[in-house]
This record gives sequence, structure tokens and C-alpha cells, in this order.
Amino acid sequence: MDPIKKSSSQLVFTVRRQKAELIAPAKPTPRETKFLSDIDDQEGLRFQIPVINFYRNDSDYSTGGNHDPVKVIKKAIAETLVFYYPFAGRLREGNDRKLMVDCTGEGVMFVEADADVTLEQFGDELQPPFPCLEELLYDVPGSVGVLNGPLLLIQVTRLKCGGFIFALRLNHTMSDAAGLVQFMTAVGEMARGASVPSTLPVWCRELLNSRNPPRVTCTHHEYDEVPDTKGTIIPLDDMVHKSFFFGPSEVSALRRFIPPHLRKSSTFELLTSVLWRCRTISLKPDPEEEVRVLCIVNACSKFNPPLPNGFYGNAFAFPIAVTTAAKLCKNPLGYALELVKKAKSDVTEEYMKSVADLMVMKGRPHFTVVRTYLVSDVTRAGFGEVDFGWGKAVYGGPAKGGVGAIPGVASFYIPFKNKNGENGIVVPVCLPAFAMEIFVRELDSMLKGEDPLDKCTNYAIIKPAL
Repeated sequence: MDPIKKSSSQLVFTVRRQKAELIAPAKPTPRETKFLSDIDDQEGLRFQIPVINFYRNDSDYSTGGNHDPVKVIKKAIAETLVFYYPFAGRLREGNDRKLMVDCTGEGVMFVEADADVTLEQFGDELQPPFPCLEELLYDVPGSVGVLNGPLLLIQVTRLKCGGFIFALRLNHTMSDAAGLVQFMTAVGEMARGASVPSTLPVWCRELLNSRNPPRVTCTHHEYDEVPDTKGTIIPLDDMVHKSFFFGPSEVSALRRFIPPHLRKSSTFELLTSVLWRCRTISLKPDPEEEVRVLCIVNACSKFNPPLPNGFYGNAFAFPIAVTTAAKLCKNPLGYALELVKKAKSDVTEEYMKSVADLMVMKGRPHFTVVRTYLVSDVTRAGFGEVDFGWGKAVYGGPAKGGVGAIPGVASFYIPFKNKNGENGIVVPVCLPAFAMEIFVRELDSMLKGEDPLDKCTNYAIIKPAL
């Protein structure tokens, strides 16, 4: 047993972990090799992504009279892995950096834990950053590598109140948010007594492979090799994590900056434009340097016919908007908004095939991260809907912002209900401390209706980085 006392400014509690174990499929599964797609195995997805769900002890759960979430979920994982057996395997790398799953049946890593804290002690509003995350989702030594290690790590932590926390770490090459939720939903269904998941998994990764011969037919500035000549990749020391809530009143306040011809823009497009602009101002790039925003766009519906129901691989693109820091920050918000809308509209079936071809032709490169902001909308992914028998999650979704092969670049848009009962979106942002202060100030001024172009200070802070 491993007792760890952790604290934050608001909260102090002890987490006691049992020794990590492997959960194998409940029945024998095929021993085979399954290749990932040419979208899955790109460099920018070769990292572990953390997810966390919080559950109350307020259910009528009674299957078999078992009220221990650890026992229920462990059994359900083993049963679910019979169907999702590639998750129980290990990744190998072949020629030309091609990734494949060796379906060994070894299992996923599981950690059982107890914490002497109640759900209520986490506060009225559960949102990233979470105190003591590294203890609620423990990176078991030797398990973190992308190759040859467990593809999933799951920790279930019982709370003093009878609630529990389900935390998960996914090797992102295996699945996107929709695919992961499909797996988690299946575990929930098995935990509640099902014998077969309602959606059966479909591999079919070859649908997102390159053509023969490969041919890049679209423009993909997201994979441009951009030299970091001025040290503008975010430093990892002194990083601050903070979440921002956008409910009806906040979104309405920001919509006042939209010109009439763009009034039908989505909330995602609006928030992306605002956050990109505020973030750029806060980081103080050289005015003539190019800045970028990558919008993750789900491409499942772009295919004809659509990808099969049950597909759980990565099926999204990183379309990019590019401009200079000066143009982004000196122009009205409509300028950024039009760039974001154009980038999103670029994604088609042909675009996805072109990306797969580029991966094969250029050695599976990482998307560009120099002066880049990446946003991913998981408001419809369904993390919070996952039910292991204790009802829906109080919070369900990404465990923090800034995750990725290059930390500090990404933000997620997460569905959230605040303490006033307002439904909205919470966005975790990760920035250096100096930049976070400026970011908060810029965003607050927009939410108050102050036109940033009316304030000479707004652009004065954009100056060459020292």
C-alpha cells in the first residue's frame, strides 16, 4: 500500500494506492497483429492523454449486491476487453515508423486506490486543474512509453463519501475522444449487467490509410516545418493552469464583437477566435511573426459512405489558420473568425486522404507547434454520460489542458454546469505565469464589452520577445 499525502491551496488529502495490476480479457482473444491507420500513427498523436470522471454515491446500483466500484469496474473492463482486445495488446513499430498492435492479451493497467476526501470537498465547481491529479491518475513507473507498454491505464479511487473517481490514461494513437467514449460506454454497460456492448467495435483502420501511390492533393500548412528561431515554443517551467467558463451571458457578450455577416458563426468558432487572439497578445510574439491556430475537426461524417458505426480509431484532422501576430491583434475579431471558419471548412474526404498520403511520404511528421494554439471541442463527446451504475458523472472529460506530445499547446472545450445551474463550456488554458495575467486581463475586458481596438495598450504589449 502506498499512502501519499497531497495538498493544494484548498484541499489536503491522502491517497492510498494498491500495487498496479494488469487486467486481461475475461476470455481468450485472437493473437494477431493489427495495423494502425496512417492518421493514427502520426507523431502528434504519440502521447498519453488523461481523462477523469467524478461520481456521486447516489445510485440505486444493486446488481449482485456489489457496491464496490473497484470490483464492479475491474470485472467490466475484463469483459469489455473481450470485444476491444486490441487495447489489451502492445504497440510495436515497424518499417518506416509504421505502428501496429501486437494483440498479446496482456491487458490494461489498473490501479485501485482510496482517498480520505469527499466529493463535496472538491468544491462547488469540478473543473480542471484538479488538485492532486498525479495521485488520482498515477503514472506507474515503466508504463508511460508509447511503444511496448499498456495502451490504457485506469485508476479507480474510492472517496470517503461513497463516491469515486474513474481516471484513465489513453495512448492517443489508438483512439480519439469519440472512440474512447465508445469504449468507456461499453465498460459502463457491462458494469450494469450487459453481456454485449450496444455498439460493437469495428477496426477497419485501413479506411484511413494512404493511397497507392500516395499523392498530396491539398494544402497542409499544419505540417509545415517551422524553425523556432526566436525561442517561441512555450517554456515548460512556471506554467499556470486555469479554467475559464463560458455560459450564455459570456457567449452573448463576446458575440457583440461579431460583424453582421458572421452572426451565424458557431460558439466553437467564436471562442476559438477570442482565445487565439487573447493568447497571442499574452505571449508577446514579434508583430511580424506568424501565429497559428489548429482546430480539431471530426471527419467521420465527411466520408461517403461514412465510417462504419463502431469505428474507434482517430478520425479527425488538424486544419490550420495562419496570420501574423500584428494582423490578428490589430484587426477586429471578425478577421480571426473568418480565418477559423475557412480552416474548418477545408476538411473533406479528399483532405483526409491527402493527410494520410503526406504522413507516408514525409515520415509521419508532428504538426507544427511553433507559435501554435490547438483547440479540441469535446462538448459532444459524451464523457459525462458514461454510467457504471452510479449514474452520470458529476464531471467527465479531459483531466487538464496543455497536454500533448508538446505540452502547453492544447485547450479543450468541455461541457460544464456551473454552481448557478447554467450550462456552458469550460476551457482549461495552460500558459506561463506572466502570460496568464495578460490573458485574463484581455479576456475580462472583452467580456465587459470593451473593444480591444479602443485600447492602445492592447497592441503595445506585443513586442519582440527578449
